[in-house]
Amino acid sequence: MSEDKETPERTRERLRQAELKRNPTGNMNDTFNKAGTGNLADLAGSLGWKGICILILIILMGFILSSIFFK
Repeated sequence: MSEDKETPERTRERLRQAELKRNPTGNMNDTFNKAGTGNLADLAGSLGWKGICILILIILMGFILSSIFFK
């Protein structure tokens, strides 16, 4: 197989990543809606590292607050 040919899977992934970079807020909304169906990879991909850190902090704060108030 020639190295200059791109497989359809790689083409789709490259186009998806390009769309995420062009329109991050619209894709974040789409990803949150898709997250209800269990697609965690799209959620993490659209949030980026800052969004993931904020999400982890919110989860940790919720766990700590629930353990304090609901002993």
